[in-house]
Amino acid sequence: MTDTFTKLLASLQEALGADGVRTGTEIGERALTDWTGQTPTRPAALLLPRTTEQVSRALALCHAAHQPVVPQGGMTGLAGGAIARSGDVALSLERLSGIEEIDPAAATLTVRAGTTLQVAQEAAAEAGFELALDFGARGSCQIGGNLATNAGGNRVIQSGTARDQTLGLEVVLADGTVLNSLNKMVKNNTGYDLKHLFIGSEGTLGVITRAVLRLGPRRAARHTALIALDHYDATVALLRRLTAHFGNDISAFEIMWPDFFDFGVSLTASKRSPFADAHPMYALVEQTSFDAADDGERFAQAMADALEEGAIRDAVIAQSLGEARALWTIREATAEFPARLDPVNFDVSLPIGAIGRFADACRARFEQCWPGQVSLYFGHIGDSNLHVTVDGRSVPGVTHEEIDRELYALLAPHHGSVSAEHGIGTLKRAFLPVSRSPAELATMRAIKHTLDPHGILNPGKVFAD
Repeated sequence: MTDTFTKLLASLQEALGADGVRTGTEIGERALTDWTGQTPTRPAALLLPRTTEQVSRALALCHAAHQPVVPQGGMTGLAGGAIARSGDVALSLERLSGIEEIDPAAATLTVRAGTTLQVAQEAAAEAGFELALDFGARGSCQIGGNLATNAGGNRVIQSGTARDQTLGLEVVLADGTVLNSLNKMVKNNTGYDLKHLFIGSEGTLGVITRAVLRLGPRRAARHTALIALDHYDATVALLRRLTAHFGNDISAFEIMWPDFFDFGVSLTASKRSPFADAHPMYALVEQTSFDAADDGERFAQAMADALEEGAIRDAVIAQSLGEARALWTIREATAEFPARLDPVNFDVSLPIGAIGRFADACRARFEQCWPGQVSLYFGHIGDSNLHVTVDGRSVPGVTHEEIDRELYALLAPHHGSVSAEHGIGTLKRAFLPVSRSPAELATMRAIKHTLDPHGILNPGKVFAD
């Protein structure tokens, strides 16, 4: 530890208090890596601010010392975006948590960045509203991280991404400047909408400390069905059929190829498929309604009509909340990937009509390269998002980078996105040019240099140092 860093630590301890700075073995395992399972790395220090003012003082000190800082949230990311290097200072937002206000008139929730998504959802529900953002990591992920990665989740088809649900932000810039844009208005055309610079920036432009989120009325009814289909194109046809019938009441449309479906079933309590037979394709569909009298009859009739007309093979409709949760358990098997697999995860987007052919091409290419490989396919096709996970244990001796190159080479001709909802971090950094032009990359670098001239914020993420 150099004299310069020792002096910086002393200044940070003075700014945050003795319990606000940890070093060495005082730093818990949670701060060392994320859900990617990369080799844990202990940062030089872990900062635990409790207020925006403390975040500001900490960044000002690190900016003056040219000390790299890595913002950390719930550490549920899948791109390596919150992993600190050994010489970095990690800045955890976990103590900067809590609901500050729910404004019933504006239908907004003002929340600190370290608050978990589930806590925010429950606060909204208690006030008679709904926070639509939702995904399986809701109990661990934090609002700040959700916004920094522009998280998507299960209901993007109905409510949009994290960006679409954000009205205002408070952000601390690299030099400690507090940018207060806690706007509550839907209409506010007063120059550049600065919040959009930070949503999806993965902590490379500033540290999000507070947010104003949009709330919606609570849906009084929710109906869930697991549907079996003949092939991918049949799932697209079903999506269009249901949205034509129910409009924006279709809140989720998740598809699963048999490989993923069987894996998910194996993790359920019964370990038995809801269907008597195996099928080529599965869709998990959720329909919501503001009408408390909606008993699901319209939804059930829509399934019956689709079955009678040959649009689907079979359907299982949940008759209770417990049954609906059991069906969702199959789809949310992804939470078990780190424990059950050596997962090489892909989160891509491309035109909806091309997703089926792309998945087939990936499977064929992987099998050609590595016979006997195991890969799982699933996604949210209503928002053009496909997830692919390769079990690294099934391709011994093959690096993750080799698998990356094969898949992204197939993606490039579609001009798709190498990251639909998990960000770039370090894992997708080399492949960013697949989705962004040289002019776009140069503009992004210019913005980074303007807001963070010393390059201290999350260095090595999105761009190489």
